[in-house]
Amino acid sequence: MRLLANTTALLGKELQTEFRSRELLITTMFFVLTVIALFSITFDAAVSDPKNVGPGLLWLAILFSSSLMLQPCFLKERTNDTLSALRLSVGDPFAIFLAKLVANVCLLLITELLALPIFAVFFNVKIMRVFPQLMLVFLLGSIGIAVTGTALSAISSQARMRELLLPMLLLPLLVPILLASTEATVALLGENPALRLDWMAILAAFDLVFLTALWLFGEYLLEE
Repeated sequence: MRLLANTTALLGKELQTEFRSRELLITTMFFVLTVIALFSITFDAAVSDPKNVGPGLLWLAILFSSSLMLQPCFLKERTNDTLSALRLSVGDPFAIFLAKLVANVCLLLITELLALPIFAVFFNVKIMRVFPQLMLVFLLGSIGIAVTGTALSAISSQARMRELLLPMLLLPLLVPILLASTEATVALLGENPALRLDWMAILAAFDLVFLTALWLFGEYLLEE
């Protein structure tokens, strides 16, 4: 119960800070929409049916934009020297990670929800008939991206070349998420929509493994 209370309080702080400035959300959203528009223009001339490559390009845009969103995850605490105070105020350091993780998942889902209509228009795909299943794929994919990125953000925030370190560590680790999310999305947007349980199982297993690792080793990641 104490973990839940601490997480809720910290989550409120995280979301309030972000929605007050909306800096990360606007930047990430602009990046995703720009990449989708550029990809649609490029592949429209290169392939006869660009919607076949659309899901892969959508997840690629989400993957790269997530590094922008996750980069400053722990920087504001270290810049203002508030991380030590946070560690003293909560009994379980995992509450800090859990609050940031849920906040990052919420921001990613908002970005994806805003990007989906633009993606549907540019790549001529119908998303409403499979919208609930599609959101399940986005939820599991976003959790995988957020849990990995939150952990690596805590590590890279202590490094000198933090701007380069996070993408270098994050992108290779997220290859399974990119592959499984893309294949699951392709199956949903095909002629015969189907929710591929094998790819969903891979996403769920990835999320569970990394979330467990974050719970076990989160305290060490917060050490100076």
